[in-house]
Amino acid sequence: MGKYLIRKLIYAFFVIWGVVTLVFSLFKLLPGDPARMVTGQRADSLTLEIIRKDLGLDSPVSMQYLRYLNDLSVISLYRSDDPGQLFYLDTEKYDPFLRICSIADRYKLVIKYPYLGRSFISRKEVAEILIEAFPNTLILAFTALLIATFLGILAGMAAAEMKDTIADRGLLFLSVLGMSLPSFFAAILIGWFFAYLLADYTGLNLTGNLFEIDDLGRGTYMNLKNLILPAVTLGIRPLSIVLQLTRNSLLDELSRDYIRTARAKGLSHRSVLIRHALRNSLNPLVTAVSGWFASLMAGVIFVEYIFGWKGLGYIIVSALNNYDFPVVLGAVIFISAVFVIINVMVDITYRILDPRIRI
Repeated sequence: MGKYLIRKLIYAFFVIWGVVTLVFSLFKLLPGDPARMVTGQRADSLTLEIIRKDLGLDSPVSMQYLRYLNDLSVISLYRSDDPGQLFYLDTEKYDPFLRICSIADRYKLVIKYPYLGRSFISRKEVAEILIEAFPNTLILAFTALLIATFLGILAGMAAAEMKDTIADRGLLFLSVLGMSLPSFFAAILIGWFFAYLLADYTGLNLTGNLFEIDDLGRGTYMNLKNLILPAVTLGIRPLSIVLQLTRNSLLDELSRDYIRTARAKGLSHRSVLIRHALRNSLNPLVTAVSGWFASLMAGVIFVEYIFGWKGLGYIIVSALNNYDFPVVLGAVIFISAVFVIINVMVDITYRILDPRIRI
C-alpha cells in the first residue's frame, strides 16, 4: 500500500505539472493584452507599462512560468529584498508559515501553502475566489449525481425487466442519445423549453443561484428551484451510463445459478430482484458513479455559465472573457487536483473492500 501511494503521488505531481504547463502555454499563445483589459483601450503606453510590471508581465515568458511554479510549489525560494526577481513570493498578505533557511542572507527557502496569485481584474487572491465558488459547484455536482444514480437505477431495472421489448429499446435509445448530447447544447435546449416556453407552468428561472438577495431587503434566502435545471442537465450523461450499466449487470446476475436456486426455494420475484440480483450487480455502478463525480467537477463549465450558476465553471468562463489568466489557471489546477484525489481514494477503497484486487 505504501509503494502504491508513493507511485500515485508521483503520478499526481506529473499530471498537475503537465496541466499547469499546458494551460500556461496555451494562454500565452492567445491574442490579447491583460494590461489593456485592466486599463481600457485609451490607456497610454506609460500606464500600460506600469500595469504590466504590477501584474508581473514585464519579464520573459520563461521567467513568468518559473515564477509561477515557484509560487505554486510547497517548497519555494524567494528574495525578500527584491520581489521583482525570479524567485518571487507575494509577502504582503501571504506570509510563509515556516522558514527553513536563508541563502546568502537574501534568498529564503520556505515551506508554505501553494500560492495561486491574484486576479488581474479584481486583485483578489485566486484562492479566495475559488473557495467562494467551490461550494456551489460541489452542491450542483452532488445533486446531479444523486439524480442520475436514482433515476438511472430505476430505469435500468425497468429495462432489464422488459428485456427486448419496445420499452427496453426505447430506454436504450434515450440512453445513447443522452451520452452523445453535448452538455452546452442540452443546457440551452432544456433552459429554452422549461424556463422560457413553459415558464408560466414550471415557475423555473433560466438563470439564478442557490442563494439570492431578497427584493424587500431582508437579506439572502435559499432558492432550491434554481438548482433543478442545471442539476438535471448535468446529470443526463451519467444517468445514461448508470441506466445501461444497471441493465446489463442486472441481466447478467439474473442468469446465474444462485438466482435459479433462490427462485426454486420459493422466494418472490421482488425479493430475488432487489435483495439478491440488484445488490450483487452494483459493483460496476460504484466504479461509474465515483468516476463520474470527478468528471462532473470538470463538466460544469458550460452548464454553470448558461444557467448563471456561480460556481467554478462560471468563474472560468468569466475569467476567460476578461483574460484573467491567474483565475483560469488556478481553477484548472484546483479541478485537476480534485480529480486526481478522488481517483486515488476510489482505488484505495476498492483495495479495502475487495482484497482480491491487487494494486
